[in-house]
Amino acid sequence: MRRFQIIERIRDHKKAWDVVIIGGGATGAGCALDAASRGFETLLLERADFGKGTSSRSTKLIHGGVRYLAQGNISLVRESLRERGLLLENAPDFVKKLEFTVPCYSRFEKFYYGIGLKLYDLLSGKLRFGRSRFLSKDETLERLPNIRSDGLTGGISYFDGQFDDANFLIEILKSASSNGASCLNYATVFDVSKDSNGNVNGVSFTDEESGELFEVRSQVVINAAGAFCDSIRRFSNSYAKNIIAPSQGIHLVFDSSLLSSKTALMIPKTTDGRVLFAIPFHNKTLVGTTDTAIETVSEEPAALESEIDFILQNANSYFEKDLSRADVLSFFAGIRPLVKNSARSSTKQLSRDHTIEIDNSNLLTITGGKWTTYRNMAEGAVDHAIEISNLPAKACRTKKLKIKDSRIESSGEWIAPDIQITKAEIVDAIENGFARTVEDILSRRTRLLFLDAERAVTAAKPVALIMAEILKRDAIWVEDQTSSFTDLAQSYKI
Repeated sequence: MRRFQIIERIRDHKKAWDVVIIGGGATGAGCALDAASRGFETLLLERADFGKGTSSRSTKLIHGGVRYLAQGNISLVRESLRERGLLLENAPDFVKKLEFTVPCYSRFEKFYYGIGLKLYDLLSGKLRFGRSRFLSKDETLERLPNIRSDGLTGGISYFDGQFDDANFLIEILKSASSNGASCLNYATVFDVSKDSNGNVNGVSFTDEESGELFEVRSQVVINAAGAFCDSIRRFSNSYAKNIIAPSQGIHLVFDSSLLSSKTALMIPKTTDGRVLFAIPFHNKTLVGTTDTAIETVSEEPAALESEIDFILQNANSYFEKDLSRADVLSFFAGIRPLVKNSARSSTKQLSRDHTIEIDNSNLLTITGGKWTTYRNMAEGAVDHAIEISNLPAKACRTKKLKIKDSRIESSGEWIAPDIQITKAEIVDAIENGFARTVEDILSRRTRLLFLDAERAVTAAKPVALIMAEILKRDAIWVEDQTSSFTDLAQSYKI
């Protein structure tokens, strides 16, 4: 549905919706698909673009979480591996198997990491992506020709999943829409309403494009606002204490020649005890991530100098060629909505498990978790929503629901020299993919800003001109969009 049609549907919807969802990231989109596919009248509201926050800024992996084995969180690994397998079955257009190699520089490392990855295989069961195996030094260098060879004793190969997070999110929303959900971006919820019993029974929101105010009623409201969920919780209870301990992670993007292969690198131990990944992604190499506790959250988090240094330092201990800031094509930061635990001293120790909270006014908040488990999180949220409302009990359908790539094939000339984006892609992103701004196109529909910030700047004006033609915008809009995107792109450059 076109955006104006969704707005009209909301205006004409006089009775209460079954489910209203706040937040258009992975969790919110998953809830919308789950609820709509069960037959519930569903409205999803996102204050910015879909996936603007954490859900477009991941490491692009569908994985069980190898490092959670070392933490002893077997239940999370099991859940993630099960959901990883379901994603490969249900969304093969997006989720692909990816081979990882762990280089080892001692016999002990080879034994220790090898045992852990064999356990990873075992926990995968029938949904295993492939068997891990020990590699000789030559086999390791064949897969990763640019890693440090001095002292290399061999490696271990294992398999996990990879995807394009932002584009997969849009397809989840399209699937939710095709099942009857109304999904609206640039719609800011600024309050909740309550019935005579003090239970939340709707929300108020602003259409950011027109400024129009809406009040809608709902049987149940699901707060899936991720790192911003605490502010939504305080609409229901102004005294609610934060349940989120935000953690920031950044990624640096390099030329594809850094890996020179289709195999990903897993650095099993860094100076702060985390693992680090270098993965092939859209003909680039993505390296990350960090784990830095932060006090406040923002829509455009900024990478810290210490985080950039951390990645360069730890990556350089594994590559033959020293990487410098001059090699970075782009970098981006994202915020993890980790659930607080006062007994833990650092965010990297906090669980990646998700939490469902139902407050005294029946506002349902779901937060935490990870991309891989979004479907299971949504199933649990909708199950709980049924329990606390008058909604009829209906079984979840997403375990076998297929999500296909509905984007049109790229055809026609590029919009600018060396910018591999066509007008047809832009038209499709607007008419079928919810895009409204140049940033939507270049950040999340094509990923160019995340891959090469300088090149994205050169694409801004051509994209704005095409969008203005489709959206019926004037020359002032074109200049505003070009200027604001150019300013934004500076924060993706070193």
